[in-house]
Amino acid sequence: MRHPNLLTGQNRSTAVMQRRVEAPDSLDYFPTPPWATRALIVWLIAQGVGVDQLDAWEPACGEGHMTRPLLEYFARVRASDVYPYGQHEIIDFLLTGGTEPDVDWIISNPPFNLAVEFIQRALAKARGGVAMLLRGSFLEGQDRYAELYARMPPSHVLVFTERVVMLKGRLIRAGAIDPFAHKPGTKASSATSYFWFVWLKPVTTMFPPVHWVPPSRLLLERPGDYPVYDLSSPIETGVLL
Repeated sequence: MRHPNLLTGQNRSTAVMQRRVEAPDSLDYFPTPPWATRALIVWLIAQGVGVDQLDAWEPACGEGHMTRPLLEYFARVRASDVYPYGQHEIIDFLLTGGTEPDVDWIISNPPFNLAVEFIQRALAKARGGVAMLLRGSFLEGQDRYAELYARMPPSHVLVFTERVVMLKGRLIRAGAIDPFAHKPGTKASSATSYFWFVWLKPVTTMFPPVHWVPPSRLLLERPGDYPVYDLSSPIETGVLL
């Protein structure tokens, strides 16, 4: 029986329609293409992590684009966000108290400027491991090194060999026309690199090996991954239908 605070299969539908690129007061929202989450889980399974027996928590779930592929593999998935994007718990992950139950894995695409805090909090709550999808530039920085890497470096870093296209406030398939771009006919693309930063418990101070995720977007994309946008009301707040 699944925990009442965990999402169940009834929320797996990806028939999503939205009326806006981004809610006006949302926080650093860059939806994750589902295939990028599947790439992480395929890698975890190859490392012998039995995800089908484990639970996971996505604490910055947005509209659920990462939650849905997690539900395809993990036994139970909890979804929360500080902003009410849709059908999920409204929780400030960084302010959750000690009564919050621990989980096996915490996996997220956190706000970049809060990523260190998200990682530290996740490492305190996850029994098995933590995985965060972050810009490649997250490897850099003297403060980040002092606060995180010198004491709790990731166990593994997964480098995508093809770009993960993440756009502010909307999810568009790579190479598809972006209806919200300033220039009509612009195709969705990205100049930003993204890596998976993975911590396996117990955390050690050994610096991580780097892995390359081979080209796999076309293999891991599935029908229904990308939302259909209703452009008739472009200034209204988007909702999940």
